[in-house]
Amino acid sequence: MKPPKEKNMIFGLRAVIEAIDAGKELDKIFLRRDVGGELARELFEKIKSTNIPVQKVPLEKLNRFTTKNHQGAIAFLSSIEYQHIDNIIPTLYEEGRNPFIVILDGVTDVRNFGAIARTCECAGVHAIVVPSRGGAMVNADAVKTSAGALHTIPVCREMNLKNTVQFLQSSGIKVVAASEKAQHSYTKVDFTEPVALVMGAEDVGVSPEILRICDDIVSIPIVGNIESLNVSVASAIMIYEVLRQRNL
Repeated sequence: MKPPKEKNMIFGLRAVIEAIDAGKELDKIFLRRDVGGELARELFEKIKSTNIPVQKVPLEKLNRFTTKNHQGAIAFLSSIEYQHIDNIIPTLYEEGRNPFIVILDGVTDVRNFGAIARTCECAGVHAIVVPSRGGAMVNADAVKTSAGALHTIPVCREMNLKNTVQFLQSSGIKVVAASEKAQHSYTKVDFTEPVALVMGAEDVGVSPEILRICDDIVSIPIVGNIESLNVSVASAIMIYEVLRQRNL
């Protein structure tokens, strides 16, 4: 993957603080592991009130992104404006829609994320939920792979996926996770009611914490020798099963 272009990054502690104050959409912040001082403390305080993922990294990693004086801080501008799921669900019900949400738990590959977003947009999914930490960056590669879908479908970056799942359930939405370890097929579940599909990373799947609280766990049959599908393909299969059942 190509490194982000400098025009998509903000360098320096003060510059990152000002970007947060200005309401800039930031996808991620990298901080030097041993960064300190008054400005660093001010930045940490600003970050506490946001959902912006922060990662402490060695100086060498920061230097790979730029030769400019970054002062131990680099922020990456997001290609989209994030939304919040608790603002979207009430609106869907008010408009008489049957909520259809996709949650991505630990999907970090930007091309897979972009491909899933494209499928979601084509299938009329109302929103994609991603974690504020441990998810794919919404960069130019993701937008390109999505064929522009990421500029039209709401993407909700949430601090705590467990709380988000519980909010959806309390809002009358059934949460169904996909896992190759499930005992019954995805075609055996009723998707005609309000639903949220949870798709996990290809290597570890949906996290155990999320699986424990889901309303149902389903699998996609595998008859070949490879144990699992690419997550974007698996997502497409699940998403279009919802459409099939809803007769759309």
